[in-house]
Amino acid sequence: MTMAARAPFGLDTSAQASGEVGLRSVDCGQERRGLGLPVPLQPIDGWRPATPAPRKGIGSNKMTRVPMMGTTLAQAGERFGSVVTASGSREPGGGDRSNTAIITRTKPRTKKPSLYRVLLLNDDYTPMEFVVLVVERFFNKNHDDAYRIMMHVHQNGVGECGVFTYEVAETKVTQVMDFARKHQHPLQCVMEKK
Repeated sequence: MTMAARAPFGLDTSAQASGEVGLRSVDCGQERRGLGLPVPLQPIDGWRPATPAPRKGIGSNKMTRVPMMGTTLAQAGERFGSVVTASGSREPGGGDRSNTAIITRTKPRTKKPSLYRVLLLNDDYTPMEFVVLVVERFFNKNHDDAYRIMMHVHQNGVGECGVFTYEVAETKVTQVMDFARKHQHPLQCVMEKK
């Protein structure tokens, strides 16, 4: 038998050409049909080469070995050293938890939106009753809460009417400012990041 015709890992070139790649030789010492080729290659127990699944995006189309029916993860672990179990952890020697390995993708978590405080600013010209009306109308407060917010604005110069996402806060500021201008009051409403 000539060693020049042999490929690495005990596979010969004729086996590669005939599609018998991934198989092992039963007895490399014997010749097949007197042609100087090894005995026909036999499949490894419970394993076969897999065709790569089509992949989307950037990735490797590397051939992988997959277990055939009846092969447990423990048997696969004996052959390859570690197996991904159904829980996603790698166990040396393959743990016999399940017959299947599950590949999961983690969902990207959405980031919570930034919150903004909507503030009313005190001035010497806007009547208190108008400020109470604005707080009741645009910030859905009852009369007692609206009066308390108005008094806080009057005594401290600024008062918080609510906390909202950016778009909602911007809309409320615009509505309050337009309503105040329509009624000819210099009431100021601003928003700031919380």
